[in-house]
Amino acid sequence: MKKMLTDMHTHTTFSHDGKDSPAKMLESAQRQGIAFYGVSEHFDYDYDYTQMTEEERLALVNGDEESYFHELRHLQEDYEGVMNVAVGAEFGYSDNPDVQRQYLETYEKYRPDFVINSVHGVDGKDFARYSFGGMTKAEIFRSYLALVRRSLDVPYPYDIVGHVGYVARYVPFENRAFDLKEFGKEIDELLKTIIKKGKILEVNTQNKTLENRTLPAEPILRRYYELGGRKISFGSDAHLTERIGDKREEVMEMLKKIGFTYVTVPFRGEYIKIEL
Repeated sequence: MKKMLTDMHTHTTFSHDGKDSPAKMLESAQRQGIAFYGVSEHFDYDYDYTQMTEEERLALVNGDEESYFHELRHLQEDYEGVMNVAVGAEFGYSDNPDVQRQYLETYEKYRPDFVINSVHGVDGKDFARYSFGGMTKAEIFRSYLALVRRSLDVPYPYDIVGHVGYVARYVPFENRAFDLKEFGKEIDELLKTIIKKGKILEVNTQNKTLENRTLPAEPILRRYYELGGRKISFGSDAHLTERIGDKREEVMEMLKKIGFTYVTVPFRGEYIKIEL
């Protein structure tokens, strides 16, 4: 039986860092035989615009939500019966209650097919542009894990917990792994909460220069499985056509060895199981 391929975390030029248009991304996904394809543009209502170039600011979906959902809904209709297109959103978590209310208002107005809840930074600055100012690795990682834990209690609906371990891409240390021996208590609390809330843990292959193949890394995925977690989604985090489905087969083999038998695709409140 033919495998049903999925990729539920991708971006287009509606995101400030997207490189290819929605039409081009969907056309490429369809050629690759993707069965369930999720578009999850960045919504970052607390972003510090002074940290961005003019080109990046102009490409933000913030303030142009109408155009994004209008165009993608039409493309979704065009691909009906050919490829399952999910029109979603990636909400960048903020501790600011006003920002959280904005996300809730956006969700209620546009009803995205699914939501990825992600932590990209603090104080409106992405970790890619953040100065860690002499903080130790333990301080950074514990602060990050606490931030991700708080993000799980947001007032707006979400389905997927995105790229846990994201901060490791940018910390100024040679060893950037989340050691379960050192951070096991915090990681267990995080994973247990994801399981308790019935959310989906994302397996993200945009690892930049990290040695591990995925975010979160394999040891954390193993621990998630040991704790009873079964809901996972695959996301390439592609920002251009060449990365759609990146490392998928390699990652699926890793997941099978851990014990996982399916990925979970969220779509309008329904969680669809797709065999690996």
